[in-house]
Amino acid sequence: MDVREWRAVVEAAQGGDRQALDELVEGWLPLVYNVVGRALNGHADVDDVVQETMLRAVHHLPALRDPEGFRSWLVAIAMRQVRERLRRRARAEEPVTPAEAEAAAEDFAELAVVRLELDGERREVVEAVRWLDGPDRELLSLWWQEVGGRLTRSEVAGALGISRRHAAVRVQRMKGRLETARGIVRALERSRCRELAKLTGGWEGRPSSVWRKRFARHLRGCRWCGRAREGFVPPERLLVGLALVPVPVGFTVASLLGGGKAAAAGLGAAAASASWSAKVLAAVGKPVAGLTAGASLVAGGAYVIYERTVPHGTPPPPATASANPSPTARSAPSVTGSPTTPPRDTPSPTAEKPRARAAYGSVVDAADRAPDPGRRPGPLPRRADRGLTSSGGGKAVLTHRGESVSLRGTGYVRVRWQILPDQRPGSLVMPTWTRLHGKLFHVASGGGRRMDDRQPGAGDRTWMGSPSGGLTQLPRGAQQMWQNEYFWLDGGVTLHLNESGADYNLIVEPMRREDIRADLGTGPDPAQGVVRYGLVRDTGNDRAPVPQYVTRSSPGDPATVPQRSRLRWGVSSK
Repeated sequence: MDVREWRAVVEAAQGGDRQALDELVEGWLPLVYNVVGRALNGHADVDDVVQETMLRAVHHLPALRDPEGFRSWLVAIAMRQVRERLRRRARAEEPVTPAEAEAAAEDFAELAVVRLELDGERREVVEAVRWLDGPDRELLSLWWQEVGGRLTRSEVAGALGISRRHAAVRVQRMKGRLETARGIVRALERSRCRELAKLTGGWEGRPSSVWRKRFARHLRGCRWCGRAREGFVPPERLLVGLALVPVPVGFTVASLLGGGKAAAAGLGAAAASASWSAKVLAAVGKPVAGLTAGASLVAGGAYVIYERTVPHGTPPPPATASANPSPTARSAPSVTGSPTTPPRDTPSPTAEKPRARAAYGSVVDAADRAPDPGRRPGPLPRRADRGLTSSGGGKAVLTHRGESVSLRGTGYVRVRWQILPDQRPGSLVMPTWTRLHGKLFHVASGGGRRMDDRQPGAGDRTWMGSPSGGLTQLPRGAQQMWQNEYFWLDGGVTLHLNESGADYNLIVEPMRREDIRADLGTGPDPAQGVVRYGLVRDTGNDRAPVPQYVTRSSPGDPATVPQRSRLRWGVSSK
């Protein structure tokens, strides 16, 4: 979400909207965790500093005069908390022992490597951070987010309390030391230099400034090890598009906003001094459940799962579906031609606003059958079409795991599939929709073929491959995709490509209803590779099918979104 788009959320939170306050905490927690984690070298104090940062932000939110500057204000708080924690440790004469530093750094670096599936030079950059001193790590923690497009240079300078020009000079010096550290990491892994092996004989295996200088001196004077720095890809290119390191499991929202009376009391002064709405105070003081199968903290961020407390009598949220749904779940209606009524919640009379929490859309937990190729599609109901904005522009092309596109507005979007079994067949990890605000429906399928249709004149070969050359296989219960899948959105959502195993690409384009109708109505034409008419799925109302693999939350790994799509309206509407 653009900084300006956050303005409305900040203003709503300042005005007493608990949902907006939740969204602020959830949305920015991963950024704060990553900035603090790298600045503190992954020390055990990271969790405490992150919590202190978020609590201070909530506490002082009413006093923020420029909601549009929320991000820079939050990062500045984080850096002040980092420095304060380091000062407290120094005053208490509690220096980090080498063993503690090693364990902490390895925890953070290894988390990045494993959770983000880093390899090659990206992995080397992450591991090289261990060799930087505290001031360089502090700067790098901010510059890393600048390269990723999450901070601006002005915000980096503001968080450090220096000018943009001074920040630019410090960044260039830090990058030079980072390149040296990258050379050390590569030489220690690859070089067969006898002098280097002799030098490492007295090294305990822990990165330190003393050993960085010794290894750097060797690299400068050794023609073999010196080559380790040749051909490095600039770190800016390696870090662009890199996801945030996930917030660790167990770091719950309850510890931030729902920690009982203490949390509420801690916010009391802010409320009194700034006349903060009693509604926010009451909401913030509510307990929050621990780890559940509900929503997880936000983008790039987390397997941290939490659930807001609901009034007694309100039906619980649906259980997370597995790849092998239970017999009860599997008995829910699949979506073929005419959707059926979804299961209804039956709240007790004491429930508050039961309609606002009711599930909407047809539950999709099983693969649907392909209609007859010659069957013409039904009419496509008319829905509001005020247009969508896309973070990927008019045509977003997603080709690698971790790439995503965010959509916002009211209108139609086409997701065009490209499955590449000739390059890499096998099990396909489905794309997922996260951070849904509002409603999302799967309204139609087209493009002239399903991917399991046989290619005209190609024997037993389908667009998913062949028995002899290898097939792309879908998860059990997943709907077979068509060449073009059409969706209608009223709100906002992010689509993620989760490629792992089978190779595939997605092309995402906002579309007009008239263009969709034309595509659906194109009949079989084997000469053009067209096998069948399209399929209309839309019922024109809230019983229309919800896509599989969609959630209102933002898990750290989007590929973990469960298959079954059953969403509650009103939990996080736009």
